[in-house]
Amino acid sequence: MIAEHHDSTSMEREIQRRIRIKQSQLQIALEGNMPHVARGLQRQLVELQGQLKSPPESDFQVLMSLVDD
Repeated sequence: MIAEHHDSTSMEREIQRRIRIKQSQLQIALEGNMPHVARGLQRQLVELQGQLKSPPESDFQVLMSLVDD
């Protein structure tokens, strides 16, 4: 039971780490005026976010609103 919780926690941390990396990449793509790259990263972020049990982070929502405009 403890090992299962540890695995779940470490997996969640890994997903959060990957989300932060994708968010940074998305910001660079937006600043570099690369809309196709930004859309691909947006899809990847949505997939990663769906793997988490917690609600989306506010930074993620801000970045997503920039892509939608």
